[in-house]
Amino acid sequence: MKIYCVEDENSIRELIVYTLNTVGFKAVGFSNAAEFFEAINDDLPNLVLLDIMMSGEDGLSVLKKLRSSPETRNLPIIMITAKTSEYDKVTGLDLGADDYITKPFGMMELVARINALLRRTNMSENSAIIEIGNVLLDSSRHKVMANGSDVDLALREFQLLELMMQNPGIVFTRDRLLVTLWGYDFDGETRTVDVHVRRLREKLGNASEIIKTVRGVGYKIEDIK
Repeated sequence: MKIYCVEDENSIRELIVYTLNTVGFKAVGFSNAAEFFEAINDDLPNLVLLDIMMSGEDGLSVLKKLRSSPETRNLPIIMITAKTSEYDKVTGLDLGADDYITKPFGMMELVARINALLRRTNMSENSAIIEIGNVLLDSSRHKVMANGSDVDLALREFQLLELMMQNPGIVFTRDRLLVTLWGYDFDGETRTVDVHVRRLREKLGNASEIIKTVRGVGYKIEDIK
């Protein structure tokens, strides 16, 4: 598994790259966005660690470009940031980040986050086609249609929709969704789930009526007759 780390603090970048190579990944570090973009034009990694606060082009700008490109829109991305405000975390999630980790962090925590995300990314695909209401989901082709039109979903959005459509009528608490899809507890930051559900509803348009909010609990998929 190849991991690219974009971090302009030399000591942090070198420690991350050294640790990841030690535990069996093939890690490459980049000090700025320009070096990173030059590298991905030649060879796409399996995952990107992306610092938000960088000199020159910042991480959020890089993230936005990655998510707008067909070649990298589903690339797993973990944001690294020294900021702790909810605004910064939610901004990254809104732009399509799969996860974030706040400095200072332990290397083993970072490795655990990477492994959790890669497990979710590489989950075995189910070839069944599921159709509920005006939404059709084809797991084997990683394709979603709403009202007969293709819908472009980010990886986590697709996995969220897939999980709930595979279990219609089952209420998923926010905590359960965090553990199931992200692979660990977000220390109660269930806002993460709400952001992804909101973005998913926006992309599905009026076909999103199959996603029901269970007040004070979580979400479920309900067939619309």
